[in-house]
Amino acid sequence: MGKKKVIKQTEEEVLREKEQLDSKIQKIVVPSKIKAALKEGILYISSTYNNTCLTLTDPKGNVLTWVSAGKIGFKGTKKGTSYAGSKVAEVMAEAINKLKINSLKVKVKGIGSGRESALRTLAARGINIVEIEDITPIPHNGCKRPKPRRV
Repeated sequence: MGKKKVIKQTEEEVLREKEQLDSKIQKIVVPSKIKAALKEGILYISSTYNNTCLTLTDPKGNVLTWVSAGKIGFKGTKKGTSYAGSKVAEVMAEAINKLKINSLKVKVKGIGSGRESALRTLAARGINIVEIEDITPIPHNGCKRPKPRRV
């Protein structure tokens, strides 16, 4: 097969990529149609191998705002990384602070690498997490197996 060449980014490219991410993060705004100040909310973290999505809802389940790694500006395989998950959580933490939500219940779903880093980033940003629940679907016996092939 031959040797594979490892491509390393220069410092300029890394800085340019960071600036693009920061500019995308600044553009994301919390909707202003929410009038009543909420005391508590529910944050759903959906983490797959390909992406990390965070959805903030009120206690009734109405969506207030959402952020994903793709919405911020990550493309391709970078969306599924733990770094992308932490950046998504930073944006969500800013949105939570703008909405002045005091306490959060966090529900985590999925098996991606962004779920742990998102939780750690939220806790580091000083958000009061009251409850963490894992709602990953687990099959109890699963689907029926296919019939054996007759030849």
